[in-house]
Amino acid sequence: MWKRALDRAGVRDPQLRRDYTDQRRAVRRFATAEYAAARILLPAELLPHVVAAVAFMHDTDDRIDRGTPDERAAALIEWDGLVRKALAEGDSALPVLRCLARTAERHPDVRAHVDEFLRGCEREVAWRSIADDEELRQYVREYSLPALMLTACLLAPEEAAMRTAFTEGCHLLIRAMQRIDFLEDLPEDVRAGRHGVPVDAVTRHGADLTRPGPALGRLVEEQADRAAADLAAATPLPTLVAPPYRPFVRALVGVQSLRLDAVRRAGASLATRPSGPSAPAAALLLLREAARRIRNQGLYREWIFLHE
Repeated sequence: MWKRALDRAGVRDPQLRRDYTDQRRAVRRFATAEYAAARILLPAELLPHVVAAVAFMHDTDDRIDRGTPDERAAALIEWDGLVRKALAEGDSALPVLRCLARTAERHPDVRAHVDEFLRGCEREVAWRSIADDEELRQYVREYSLPALMLTACLLAPEEAAMRTAFTEGCHLLIRAMQRIDFLEDLPEDVRAGRHGVPVDAVTRHGADLTRPGPALGRLVEEQADRAAADLAAATPLPTLVAPPYRPFVRALVGVQSLRLDAVRRAGASLATRPSGPSAPAAALLLLREAARRIRNQGLYREWIFLHE
């Protein structure tokens, strides 16, 4: 299937095929569930480009997430130069950037989102705490949303009004996802010295983020409720994309609900252990969407024929 996906994505050069295959291996290691969903639920011709975007995002995050603040800022400046050079020249010494350049060539919208993402990385490098919900929203607008749009732009509708609605739906979705991330990773983030739970909420509840207790339980429930509100508002997102992409987007939204359920179950215990979605429930969700995709294959083929 992978060779067919490369063929359909227009990746013919032998070196580029090896490069994309290397990125695929990396994505399968660090984002196994996400890769499985993309492989099962997205059209084959889109899969290599999704892999390239996800691999680039992960590589960037890894480069700017190590060392002192000054070291991280310096790493971002160096990386920014390498990325822009690769996009300008269509080539790079680094496989991940060769793939990104090729994907941006086939999908020009990627370039603008790479630029927004790199600018957002300045906030990711600089932040130490999130003061309140307004600062969390700003963090999501400047960093989390551009990171999501690196891949989401590959699914975006063509019509302008639909694209605007799609981007707003992505904004709501990633705001929920980011709040869930900060809850799931609480013990690790506290040990690292910068957690993403709004400081004013921690103070308001009198919560100790290092140990379970009723105050922390109330804090988690409040943050989960706010994530749930954004997630509910993002529910129409699958209807805004073309039929072949809907199973994947439905699965993406559905997995966030499973993550949120796990956070609520964990409650105050998040102080000492991370949480995550139920593996059997996530697998069942993927299987259900895969079956739905198979049932609708005729509809998808008709849509592709009409848009060729």
